[in-house]
Amino acid sequence: MNIGFQRAVDRLVGVPVCAALSLLHRLGPRREVPRPPRRILVILLSEMGSLVLAQPMFARLKILYPGVEIRALLFARNREVLDLLGVIPRENVLTLDDRSLGGFAADSIRILRTLRPLKLDVVIDCELFARVSSVFSGLSGAALRVGFHRHTQEGLYRGSFINRPVLYNPYRHLSLQFLTLVGAIESHTSPVGKDAAAVACEPPPMLGFPKEELHQAVAKLHADFPTIKDKGLVLVYPSGGLLPIRAWPLEYYYRLCASLLQEGYAVAVIGLPADKPIGRAVTGHCRSPHCVDLTGYTDSVRHLLALFHRAALLITNDGGPGQFAALTPVPTIILFGPETPLLYGSMAGSAFCFHRQLPCSPCLTAYNHRMSPCDGDNQCLKQITPELVLAKAREMLRAAPALQAEAGRAATC
Repeated sequence: MNIGFQRAVDRLVGVPVCAALSLLHRLGPRREVPRPPRRILVILLSEMGSLVLAQPMFARLKILYPGVEIRALLFARNREVLDLLGVIPRENVLTLDDRSLGGFAADSIRILRTLRPLKLDVVIDCELFARVSSVFSGLSGAALRVGFHRHTQEGLYRGSFINRPVLYNPYRHLSLQFLTLVGAIESHTSPVGKDAAAVACEPPPMLGFPKEELHQAVAKLHADFPTIKDKGLVLVYPSGGLLPIRAWPLEYYYRLCASLLQEGYAVAVIGLPADKPIGRAVTGHCRSPHCVDLTGYTDSVRHLLALFHRAALLITNDGGPGQFAALTPVPTIILFGPETPLLYGSMAGSAFCFHRQLPCSPCLTAYNHRMSPCDGDNQCLKQITPELVLAKAREMLRAAPALQAEAGRAATC
C-alpha cells in the first residue's frame, strides 16, 4: 500500500475504531497489572531506522524487569533490522504484511488471535503517526497500555484507552522519548513520565561480523566492480524513500560525486531496486568507471552493512542508511531538512548531521502526520550546498585514512 492510501485508511477507519474502543474500555472491567510485569509487547510499525533508535528502550526494559518476556509487533519488511539488533528472541517477533489491504487485514486478524492468548501485562505503542497501532494496543487484552497521547494538543487522536498516556515532545530526541515510555509503566505523575529516571542514550553496539563474511562480501564487490578495488570508497544514498521531500537535490549529488571522483575516490550509489533510476542518473552524469550503481545490489540489510565496512564514508539523505551506519564503523554525513536531527539524529559518534533551521523547518511532524505543507521547493536542503558537504567530507576522510585506499586491500587479505 502506498503511504497516501495508508494515511486515508488510518484516518477514515482509525478514528471511529479508536472512539469505539475508548467507550468499550471505559465501560469494561479493569485488570490488575502484575508487579513486575511478566509479558510486554512493543509495537513499532514505522520505518526501519526507528528500530535502531529504539535499541536503548529494549535494553532499559531488560534492566528494569529481568526475566521479562518481550515481544515486538512490526511490519514484515522491517523485521530483518530487529533480528540484526538481537534485542529479543526471533520467535517473539510478530509481523504484519502491509503490501496490500487484503494482506494487511488478514494479518491483522491473525495477530489479534495471537495476542489475546498471550495474556499480556503491558503494551508499549511507540507509534506517533498511525492509529492502527493504537487499535492493536486496545484489542491486545493488556491491562496497561502505554503510548503517546495528545492531551490538550491538536491532532494525534488515538483514543482515550491509553491508560499510561505519555506527552509527545517534539523537542526531545526520539530515543529519549522511547525511554520515557518505559518509565511510564510504573509512573503515576500527570502527565506520566515526570518521575522516569534520567538515562543516557548510548550508541547501539556495533554488529559483529565474522572476518570471513566481510571478506566474501568485499571480494564479490571487487569482482563485480573491479575498477573500485584499489580506491577509497564513498557511498551515497540520494533517495528520499517513502518521503521524496527529504531528498537533497539530485544535481547536488552530481556535483558532489564528480568532485570526489576528481580527488581520486571511488563512488557507489546505494538504494533499493526502486531507486535504480536515481543510481543510473548519477552514474550516467559522472561517466566514470570509478562511479558505480549499487542500487538493488545488496540482497539484505546485513549485506549492506557488510559493505559499509569497506567504505571510507557514507553520505546520505535522512533515512534508514544513516541509522544503520551506527551499527558499523563507517563515518557518516546525514542531510536533514524537513525533519530534524534533534529528534532523529544518529546516535553514532562518527555521524555528522547537516540541518538548516529555516522558519518552516522541520515541517514533517506528528501533528501533520508527516504531510508537509511545502510546495516541493525544499529550501531547507537546497541551501546546504555541495561545497559545504564536500568540505565536511574531506575533513572526515582525512580523519580516517585507514578506511580509505587501504580499506579495500585490508578487507580482502
